[in-house]
Amino acid sequence: MTKNVDAIVVGGGIHGCSTALHLCLAGLKPVLIEKDYAGRHASGVNAGGVRQLARHIPEIPLSIRSMGIWEKISDLLDDDCSFESHGQVLVAENEEELAVCRARVGELNALGFTHEELIDATELRRLVPAVAETCPGGVVSRRDGAANPAQTTTAFRRKAEQLGASVREGVAASNIRYSGGLWHVDVGTDTYSAPVLVNAAGAWAGKIAAALGEPVPVETVAPMLMITSRVPHFIDPVVILRGRKLSFKQFSNGTVLIGGGHLATPYQDRNETVLDWKSLATSARTVFELFPVMRSASIVRAWAGIEAKMKDDIPVFGPSSRHKGLYHQFGFSLHGFQLGPGAGAVMAELIVNGGTQTRISDLGIDRFHPSTL
Repeated sequence: MTKNVDAIVVGGGIHGCSTALHLCLAGLKPVLIEKDYAGRHASGVNAGGVRQLARHIPEIPLSIRSMGIWEKISDLLDDDCSFESHGQVLVAENEEELAVCRARVGELNALGFTHEELIDATELRRLVPAVAETCPGGVVSRRDGAANPAQTTTAFRRKAEQLGASVREGVAASNIRYSGGLWHVDVGTDTYSAPVLVNAAGAWAGKIAAALGEPVPVETVAPMLMITSRVPHFIDPVVILRGRKLSFKQFSNGTVLIGGGHLATPYQDRNETVLDWKSLATSARTVFELFPVMRSASIVRAWAGIEAKMKDDIPVFGPSSRHKGLYHQFGFSLHGFQLGPGAGAVMAELIVNGGTQTRISDLGIDRFHPSTL
């Protein structure tokens, strides 16, 4: 059976769900197709960082756009997504790292960005009192924070469906093709047809792009996270390091979430990952060295999500360089959660209006296909 819709969105992570919602807000009726369930992979199991801090310069405008939505997330979704804004702090462990921080903030200021602020040892210890005395300072982004990733992705999916999106979960999109001025996608025994197709399939999006003649240098990765036993409250901001791989956040119940980019082995075709316990031990050791209060904690659970990482670590976002009505939204390279709300809004603007005021020109897929320019 063929069903005509206004747009087909493939992928039920935060990006696909956000795009579906914003298309509904613009008056369109899309279908959202997810082979598992919304938030099953990276979007539902990441660290939940809502971070403008330490982003690649080409994605900063999109991050700033998204931050404005995060700060009013309850108005958009009727759900607070457990969003808290206590800032994010990047800690320099020595003077050399602090010099890199100083240069970074200077570069951003020269470009007109003011969200990152250099801080000295006194301000660092005011924000993060438990940090090791040897740390000389760092950078803070005061509007940043964290949210619950599974709750957030589910809230976007639920609101999109309430506003008229069709949601198909548990069946993969297949046989994607373009004919008669429409995109056609098979979902089980049904076929959906629309003038617009959004490829937001996360770790599986690279295969879709390649099948449509736009291969990109993307790999499948599985960033690991772990949660500790409860310790006395010692920190409010999310903390990341300038040098070593580490990010962590303490929850209100005293547990601490530890991440930072160490990778598990993904088995994409089986939806499975195998953890690297030696790397997890390295992350735990780093926390214990920087925060003595953590030395009494134990690791309770660890996991990993499957996602796509681009060779240049910035996403593929925007219209196809080859096909009318095709848009790409993937490859967020371990830092796409905060971008989700803004990316959906911008993608809807591209589709409905043909353009956006948010600068995304450096994120296009055509950077990998110069012959198409």
